[in-house]
Amino acid sequence: MACKPELLSPVGNMEALRAAVQNCADAVYMGGQRFNARSYASNFDDRELEQAVKYAHLHGVRIYVTLNTLISDDELRDAVQYLEYLFGIGTDAVIVQGLGLAVLAKSYFPGMQVHASTQMTIYSPEGALPLKDAGIDRVVVARELRLKEVLSIKRLSGLPAEVFVQGVLCMSYSGQCLMSSLIGGRSGNRGRYAQPCRKWYRVVDRNRGGRAVKEGYLLNPRDLFTLDQMDTLLRAGIDSFKIEGRMKRPEYVAAATRVYRRAIDNYLEKGSIGYTSEGKDLLFRVFNRGFTAGFILGGEREGFLSHDRAECALQLKRAVPPRLNCLQGRGRTG
Repeated sequence: MACKPELLSPVGNMEALRAAVQNCADAVYMGGQRFNARSYASNFDDRELEQAVKYAHLHGVRIYVTLNTLISDDELRDAVQYLEYLFGIGTDAVIVQGLGLAVLAKSYFPGMQVHASTQMTIYSPEGALPLKDAGIDRVVVARELRLKEVLSIKRLSGLPAEVFVQGVLCMSYSGQCLMSSLIGGRSGNRGRYAQPCRKWYRVVDRNRGGRAVKEGYLLNPRDLFTLDQMDTLLRAGIDSFKIEGRMKRPEYVAAATRVYRRAIDNYLEKGSIGYTSEGKDLLFRVFNRGFTAGFILGGEREGFLSHDRAECALQLKRAVPPRLNCLQGRGRTG
């Protein structure tokens, strides 16, 4: 049997974890209370992390924990101790931004997989090759790449490639937002991102006495949506398909996991992703800022920004879809 690509879902709390598992995610990623780029999410304390690992493994689901902030020198000891704890409870992989911490993780805990976060900003095979040499197991490629560039990294580095297929996009390169620090004093690279791109802005003409010439959500990217073009990504041989959304409600996690699971399974079983309009409508209703296929599929040519709204999320009474039948076996990365 050919290896399946992985479907990787976001979880910000135990309810979201259950939603992902019950809708047939192959793996989930989450943050703990330390070194986590989503410090304003609910996240998991150490006891909850242990419960999450046990619950996920009971259902054959892999657990990846984020250590995706930049680590200062005086934090390294604590970070390594945290890695030891995660390794001890059976975490399947850690997602790391700092190359130094990634190398330490592979040195001290060779049995733990280390994934290079998208915030490592890997844009080329030249950027990925040092990761391969350091023993890193997977690269989460930058979201600004075209598909052919992703495949070049995968082919020339020999590293499995993980790509985002659904969720929030960022105005800055690979999520490394300095604007958040400059305007709000909150660094995204330290887990305190203030989302300045979601604010209302006014462009003024100083030569006309400060007269406004344009206003709106001028820096607001649409949400990434690749469901109706998943056959292209599946044919390309991507190893892991990642859904963004650790700060989203469990209803969103359930819906996104369900519709992408169905598309992947349809393609593997029938050679076609099938009818996607129902899935698109469901995702549109649970949360959206308008949709774009993103850079990977050339969606920026069709309108990358949504100037008229910051978000749209409807409260559906029965937004969480029924659980799927996962008994036929979950995917394995190839």
